[in-house]
Amino acid sequence: MDRGSRDVESEVLNPLTTAPGRHFWITAAALAGVFLWALLAWGWQIKNGLKVTGLNAPIFWGVYLVNFVFFIGISHAGTLISSILRITETEWRRPFTRAAEAITVFSLPFGATSVIVDLGRPDRLLNVIRYPHFTSPILWDVLCISTYLVTSCLYFYLALIPDIALCRDRFSRTAGPFRRTLYAGLSLGWTGTEAQWKTLHKIMTAMSIFLFALVISVHTNVSFVFGLTTKPGWHTAVIGPYFVVGAIFSGVATVILAMVAIRKLFHFEAYLTDDHFNRIGKFLLALCCFWFYFTFVEFITTFYGRETAHMAVFNAKFFGEYAWLFWAMFACCFLIPLPVLAVKKFRTIPNLVWVCIVVNVGMWLERYSIIVPSGARPYLSWGPAHYVPSWVEWSITAGWLAGFALLFLAFTRLFPILTVWEVKEQTNPRLRTSIDGAK
Repeated sequence: MDRGSRDVESEVLNPLTTAPGRHFWITAAALAGVFLWALLAWGWQIKNGLKVTGLNAPIFWGVYLVNFVFFIGISHAGTLISSILRITETEWRRPFTRAAEAITVFSLPFGATSVIVDLGRPDRLLNVIRYPHFTSPILWDVLCISTYLVTSCLYFYLALIPDIALCRDRFSRTAGPFRRTLYAGLSLGWTGTEAQWKTLHKIMTAMSIFLFALVISVHTNVSFVFGLTTKPGWHTAVIGPYFVVGAIFSGVATVILAMVAIRKLFHFEAYLTDDHFNRIGKFLLALCCFWFYFTFVEFITTFYGRETAHMAVFNAKFFGEYAWLFWAMFACCFLIPLPVLAVKKFRTIPNLVWVCIVVNVGMWLERYSIIVPSGARPYLSWGPAHYVPSWVEWSITAGWLAGFALLFLAFTRLFPILTVWEVKEQTNPRLRTSIDGAK
């Protein structure tokens, strides 16, 4: 039986028809336990103040800000793969879109709350609204991320509506009362008429164009929080595009990891083929090369400038106490993934898994190597400083990662993790032609 004759709807919806197994509940319980521990650690910090962290003068930003940049970064994968590649009608992105959009929606809240955790007192977040400073990049960062979150959630939901209606119709008798009510309410009366498809495609195309501009502005504004200061190592013109490329790099790696897990757990080998992973692996290779280019430009500019304060950070990263961190980051983001991604026979799915894990570790280390060494080597005569994250910071970091994974895991049990109508377009050219006519 070829893929064109398969019952795509039944196969993609099949995971929703079976009860979660023992391994699912064990995994969910473990992730929930880690997340609850993180909430307890955060409560301990609120009670006792930031003295329970490793933050100190002059290192006022640490792991929490690293997590902020990291989570906001991986959220860009959904926008890139789903909206931007939708505009260019790139066919291989179809099986990846739903998971990429889910990663965007589920990672953004943890990125935003990382800043709230870093404040020490969460109520101080209201000061951004009560006393807005329109020349501050922090205010524009709040506005950009809030807009990005709302728009991404709406875009995610719009693409879900046809599949929610499909679940409503398929499970009208077999699903429990909670699911029947959920699907009936969220489907918004979708019946799949030509007028509805035409309206949906028009809205999603317009939002895709808007999100393209928004995703660039979001991480550029994140970089401005650092780059518009005069702190050594941050004040560089390349920091905006450097942050954007790094965000997309780590985001695509996260999407690949998620899709390999989905392929394995739900047996979607027919829809997530070796060719799909080969193509997205090539895309990751291009991002790896772009990342190297921006890293090289940043440091070669610093080296030739020879400004004293910037060279203090430069030497600390290359030869000093942060050298192990910098070179581990460079190995994880370039030296290790490059040969694996560049050679086709090495670009297998198992190799992509560990390469993407290494890339995400490297990109977390990159954010750490950007934030902490510059804080430890300020312009002011504080003297060299040191920073060691406390158990509270590591607990909250682990909890935020677990919470993100838990949300993604729960989503796979309630809604189709592959976009059914897009997969059907891919496997049925006639259907694609009819839908294109409705656009």
